[in-house]
Amino acid sequence: MQLSISGSTGLVGRELINKLTGDEWTFRIISRDSIKMPDEEFLEKKIEGADAVINLAGAPIIKHWTEAYKKEILDSRISTTRKIATAIRNAKVKPPVFISASAIGIYDSVNTHDEESTSLADDFLGKVCSEWEAEAMAVSDLTRVVIIRLGVVLSSKGGALKKAHGPFSFGLGGVIGSGQQAFSFIHIRDLIKIYQAILENKNITGVVNAVAPESTNNYHFTKTLGKVLNQMTIFKIPESALRLIYGDAAVTLTEGQKVVPAKLMKNGFQFEFPTIEKALLNIYRV
Repeated sequence: MQLSISGSTGLVGRELINKLTGDEWTFRIISRDSIKMPDEEFLEKKIEGADAVINLAGAPIIKHWTEAYKKEILDSRISTTRKIATAIRNAKVKPPVFISASAIGIYDSVNTHDEESTSLADDFLGKVCSEWEAEAMAVSDLTRVVIIRLGVVLSSKGGALKKAHGPFSFGLGGVIGSGQQAFSFIHIRDLIKIYQAILENKNITGVVNAVAPESTNNYHFTKTLGKVLNQMTIFKIPESALRLIYGDAAVTLTEGQKVVPAKLMKNGFQFEFPTIEKALLNIYRV
């Protein structure tokens, strides 16, 4: 079976290809250069005849936001998703499923959210996610579209946890601000299993919250990581310091969303790492 995938060099893309290789899947990589192809060539080489399309493309969020970089964050998501959706619309034989990434940053930081929540964030990331999702949903009348709203992906190989590990390993880890901001996470192994479940289960459609069932907050995450690494966590990182480093992007660290994976649980998905303790112990002690 053929899987067309964008964002294949990112953390999730690499793990997904590694897991599915040898499992009857072959891959057509949608690279940045692919997006520059004429529409007809892109359709023929990347989409026509695919058994599934997975869209993971997008510039990293945790980086200092200038106006130019904010534009890159938005454009990198919109251009790729629109290119894929246009090709699906024009394909003679449509791929049976289109799985497109989004993020829980679409939700506000006040309420608890399942997939039916309408309390969305009215900030930059919220608007990025809304526009991103709309591009993918534009072909929901033509194929099964699944929007994966990703929580914080935990892996020793990259992402937020790899960035945090350095300071923590030297005993310099600390609670961010009040520490009460929600921290909804997903272990990389559970996330890959979620993608596999969606590929296999035709009943899963629309928005899916890809988070563990037991979210935590920054304080509990910090203390648990310190305990797992046998390091003290006595420091408190002020929000002002993060704003100096990341600019407006600091909001991704100082605020958070409390999210539940209602649709996955309804469909019987079994989480291997439902708690932050199990997730971090597996990553650092197994």
